[in-house]
Amino acid sequence: MSAPSEFSEKTCLDSLEGALQKDGFAYEQAVTMRPLLEEYGLKNWESFATSWNNLGVDRYMADNGRYRRRRYATYSVSENAIIRKAHQPHYQSRDYNTLNGGIERLFKPITQAAGSHPALLAVLAVLRRIATNLTPENLHPKTWHAEVHQFRIEANASFAGQPTPEGLHQDGVDWVCVLMVHRENITSGTTTIYDLNRNPAGSFTLTNAMDAAFVNDSRVYHGVTAITPLDTTRPAYRDVLVVTLRHE
Repeated sequence: MSAPSEFSEKTCLDSLEGALQKDGFAYEQAVTMRPLLEEYGLKNWESFATSWNNLGVDRYMADNGRYRRRRYATYSVSENAIIRKAHQPHYQSRDYNTLNGGIERLFKPITQAAGSHPALLAVLAVLRRIATNLTPENLHPKTWHAEVHQFRIEANASFAGQPTPEGLHQDGVDWVCVLMVHRENITSGTTTIYDLNRNPAGSFTLTNAMDAAFVNDSRVYHGVTAITPLDTTRPAYRDVLVVTLRHE
């Protein structure tokens, strides 16, 4: 979607919600995503993006990979408040994550600075707005349970980085937002979407900071292709923010 000469929050939300209603997913480029987030309080993006340099190695990878770094937090999100919950393990059943599911995984918590950053709060507020608009009024939860993941996927000459090592999947939530933070010296990392019959429904590559994908998790599967270095002598990684919402 090209940015209008004069940004309109309504136009951007209408576009996102229309795509989600029609296809079960939406892709929005940073040229319109950034002003939308700014309407919801985004500022000081660079200090937020820098926090990806301080993630912990994911030691729960059943494939024995050490290519993923992450931090995690949960929130209660309503129209009037975004409240961080006490730190807790992340759990997915094996129905949704055949590789790493079935166990409680206790990751390092998102730092206080990143967890209360205006950039993160803006993403939570936008996703809540979209989820509420697209949920029938009689099914509106009083609050949404939000899970927030900071991911860095690394690659080098010896191994490719796997953004979704479990393959094509659903997350077992209601709504998903994936926001690009930074790509460094990598190729690929293409997001693929399939319908419930596993027929291809779309693909795109999050390239620039604040390019975003939104997914109705009950309607589609999604996955991301492996990343490899462009220059094997330099660090190569893909940083994204993943936020999910489900009924409390």
